[in-house]
Amino acid sequence: MAASFDHIVIGGGHNGLTCAAYLAKAGKRVLVLEAAGRLGGASVTREFAPGFRVSACAHLLGQMQSAIVADLGLARHGLRFASRAMPTTALSPDGQSLTLGDTQLSAADAEAYSAFAARMRRFADSLTPILGMTPPRLGTDAWSDRRDLLKLAWQVRRLGRTDMRELLRIIGMNAYDLMDEHFESALLKGALGFDAVLGTNFGPRSPGTVLTLLYRLAAEQGAGGALAMQPEGGMGAVSDAIAAAAESAGAEIRVNAPVERITVADDRATGVLLASGETISAAAVISSADPHTTFMSLLGSEYLDTGFVRRISHFRHKGLAAKLHLALDALPGFTGLDAAALGGRLLIAPSLDYIEHAYNHSKYREFSEAPAIEITLPTVNDPGLAPGTNHVLSAVVQYAPYDLAGGWDAGRARFTDIVIDAIERHAPGLRRMIRAAELLTPVDIEREFRIAGGHWHHGDLAFDQFFMVRPVPGASQYRAPVEGLYICGAGSHPGGGVMGLAGRNAAQQVLKAA
Repeated sequence: MAASFDHIVIGGGHNGLTCAAYLAKAGKRVLVLEAAGRLGGASVTREFAPGFRVSACAHLLGQMQSAIVADLGLARHGLRFASRAMPTTALSPDGQSLTLGDTQLSAADAEAYSAFAARMRRFADSLTPILGMTPPRLGTDAWSDRRDLLKLAWQVRRLGRTDMRELLRIIGMNAYDLMDEHFESALLKGALGFDAVLGTNFGPRSPGTVLTLLYRLAAEQGAGGALAMQPEGGMGAVSDAIAAAAESAGAEIRVNAPVERITVADDRATGVLLASGETISAAAVISSADPHTTFMSLLGSEYLDTGFVRRISHFRHKGLAAKLHLALDALPGFTGLDAAALGGRLLIAPSLDYIEHAYNHSKYREFSEAPAIEITLPTVNDPGLAPGTNHVLSAVVQYAPYDLAGGWDAGRARFTDIVIDAIERHAPGLRRMIRAAELLTPVDIEREFRIAGGHWHHGDLAFDQFFMVRPVPGASQYRAPVEGLYICGAGSHPGGGVMGLAGRNAAQQVLKAA
């Protein structure tokens, strides 16, 4: 006989584990099925060269919601931090770098930055509760949907007339114009603009990039408003702590258990068929896989209407960010930086025009010849990630298109050299320190983490793929068009970033329907 559970969660990434933990805490019999041999999905720590470990995809934590950390007791389950406040430093070609929040700005920019940061925090505070909501449906007579729409309106209205008008004015703008309105320093504008496009398929001139910046700030506010944090042991430690919380609540977790299909009977999801041939039944199935994989591969278009299949097919989910890992035999020095800065985020984004030019190549399926880069040296804060006195460099690189013209087999070596050269211009002698290098392109991210398109947010965050229409109409409240099937991954609201809200929100919907 097939095994039976109340709920099956497909995927042991942080959202799937969070969903399982909340369901188990509610007394449900929960099974988590992870295809890989380790838990964590894209939030995982692994070895990339003998003795050198790195956070393989996501490499910083700044959006994990404080409420979830408390609810699941993650500190009790082993979550520790090597650094809780990592400064952001914008690297300059002339060595005159800028650390955000320092006093290196001109008097005009210092005053403007203080006012800008305070206002953006107010806007973020008003949006933070929205991230934890189940998006209301439009055009219904249900009181719950009307109530949630009123809550949404109140969150904006309570800003007051002046701030409300300003939020409504800027939220559809591009980051380039917003930064240009407020600041003189190209380096400051580049650093702020970089955070608006990090992990997206946009450049700073793209409409809606103020939305992506506010989304990032709102998630950080929900995480306590802290700077970027580095978990001790890498991002895999976050997933391990959530898994421990789920298991302590009674959830069962299996690795090396790839799901072949979601089983359906009488238009209802009834369980899963594993690649091994084993069938497991459940009252509900919750998928943390990306929407394309969930609906087109695991479920199958035969169970979906034509309009829904078309919308999923058009959901934009091709990644544009690469990840570079370097094993180093010494700690590199960066021109003009002291040792304290090396424990933070280092940005190569010297101006908004620099980022926009880097983005332009991707429109023609080319990688950038002068990429924008976020660099961390995780071993500065956590020496145990490398043997002896060696170090690890981890960098997110924009822009590297999934469907590179000519393919990544031909372009990988060239792009790796371009990225290393770009970093070495700020860290002289870097190449001599390199013992091993690994470049993960979006194609590699797709293969290793089973994310269709290699987009670490499972899909673009844009006005037409956000909140009430994420991922698409018909699946925007964590419920699939097939009864008994739910989604809880980054492709659902509120989107990507290691915050856990998609998993928690989905669990609440499952429990509500039970």
